[in-house]
Order: sequence, then structure tokens, then C-alpha cells
Amino acid sequence: MINIQAAKTIYLFEMARMKRTLGQSVASPVLSTSLYFVVFGSAIGSRISEIGGVSYGAFIVPGLIMLSILTQSISNASFGIYFQKFTGTIYEILSAPISYIEIILGFVGAAASKSIILGLLILLTAHFFVPLEIHSPIWMLFFLFLTSITFSLFGFIIGIWADNFEKLQIIPLLIITPLTFLGGSFYSIDMLPPFWQKVSMLNPVVYLISGFRWSFYGKADVGIGISLSMISLLLVVCLYLVRRIFKTGYQIKA
Repeated sequence: MINIQAAKTIYLFEMARMKRTLGQSVASPVLSTSLYFVVFGSAIGSRISEIGGVSYGAFIVPGLIMLSILTQSISNASFGIYFQKFTGTIYEILSAPISYIEIILGFVGAAASKSIILGLLILLTAHFFVPLEIHSPIWMLFFLFLTSITFSLFGFIIGIWADNFEKLQIIPLLIITPLTFLGGSFYSIDMLPPFWQKVSMLNPVVYLISGFRWSFYGKADVGIGISLSMISLLLVVCLYLVRRIFKTGYQIKA
């Protein structure tokens, strides 16, 4: 039976950190995304009228939200668990009568909640820059939720793996952010030459952004079924790795 009170305690503790760092956790990402709207939406958008019948300013909204979701989910989850290791308080959690399920629900749930809140704030901010009509709000929220959970789990894994603060930034900066920029955040895959279209299909972020964009405009580079299959596969892989970590004690019980 799941210890709801234990998971809730960890969850509220992590959410309280967001309140103490509103400038870094909320204001900074929203401001950065607003600058993207100004630069890309105005400067580049004046030269690219439409993509697939959607104005360029509106076209980049799902990509910008996804960029923030991926980076913030990983950052919040990885720092949350790594800080417990860094201070040594993780041993208090491990010695408590709770299972790894409650630990995951607390840390990953808080990181995903922060990302979802941030994503909705960026969506609200986008309305001040471009006219938006969401094709399927339910699918949009579903993709937002599923992506936040998946990459919060991925961030949790990074936080367990990292043994210094530098390692916390390696994968997000050198892998996730480039993959997001090259995953169709600011352009359609169809605009690329045939060879690079095929190469882009090896990028898992393409499927995430494509599915999320479909929920906005009913159009995407990749079928919605394929996008759902990819995000589901990533979620299953992350869940498996987390289970293995707690089963073997990797980087936790050392």
C-alpha cells in the first residue's frame, strides 16, 4: 500500500523550494521565452509568413513550450535528488519506512508539477504576442503532463548518476537542448532536404514536439500515434531505469 502522507511530505517540501526561488524557477524561463517570441516571432516571422497554414509566430509556440518543459523538468528533478545526496539527508529518506515508489512520487511529482505550471504560464504569455487557437486542449494537457512526468524521471536518473554539480548540467546542455533546437522547435521537418529529414527522425524530441504541435493546430510532421508511442516508450525506459537504481542501490547506498 502506498504511503500517501510520505509522498505528500516530500512533494510539498520540493514545491516549497519553488516558492522561495520564484525569480529563478518561474520569472527567468518566462522572460527568456518572451524574448524568443520577440526575436523569432517578429524578426524571422516578418520574413516567414506561414508554415502549413499557421503564422510563424504561432507555429513556434509549441516548440518553445516544449523546450522549457524538457529543460525545467530535468533541472528540477535532478537538482532535487542530487541536493539530498550532497547534504547527506538522502540517508534519512532511505532509512524511513517508505518505499522507492513514495520517493519517486514526491520528487518526480513535484518536478513535473513545476514544469506543468511553467508550461501553462508560457502558454498564457504567448497570447500576448500571437493569436492562438488550440485544436485539442485535452490532448495538449495530456502531452504536457506525459512529457513532464517522463523527463522529470529522466532528470531524477541524472541526479542519481551525478556526483558533482557539473555533471548535472552536462546532459541538459550538451544533449537535450541541442536535440530540442534540432527537433523542429522553430521549423517544420518538411522544410529540410530529404536526407536531413531522415536524420531528424532519429531525434526522439521530434516526435514529442510534433505531437504537441498537433494538439494545437491539428497538423504535425509525424503522426499522432507515432508521437504517443515514442513518449510512452521513453516513459517505460525511465521507469525501468529508476526501478533498477533502487533495486541495486546504484549511486545511492555508496
